[in-house]
Amino acid sequence: MKKLFIPAVSAALLLTMGLTSCETPPGQGAGFGALTGAAAGALIGGGAAGGRGAAIGAGAGLLAGALVGAAIDADQARNYHAPPGGYPYAQPTETPGYVTSPYGHHNLIDVRGVPSGAMVRDPSTGGIFRNP
Repeated sequence: MKKLFIPAVSAALLLTMGLTSCETPPGQGAGFGALTGAAAGALIGGGAAGGRGAAIGAGAGLLAGALVGAAIDADQARNYHAPPGGYPYAQPTETPGYVTSPYGHHNLIDVRGVPSGAMVRDPSTGGIFRNP
């Protein structure tokens, strides 16, 4: 019974982290770092000490992955800073796959294959808007 407790708790934590924190770069980095660190720690630790090595490796990987993810998040925030009211939505047209840009001369933009809610750049003005 005692031998199954730590793997069960580890699996539950990994599953919870995998389902909730993977939407942000820090969460993704922490998840991948913990997984890689645990695997490396278990391989390096070996034998009876493998459990302890896996825990130390998971902690180190979690920290390193979260730091790398936070750096990526900060870099993306510098490049994609949203205006105070958020990005405007384009206006749909009668033609499927085309929208009217909210910027400049309200050009017709081809958004075929772009998911709803995704950000699109108007090629004539450089303005970013959301696909309706």
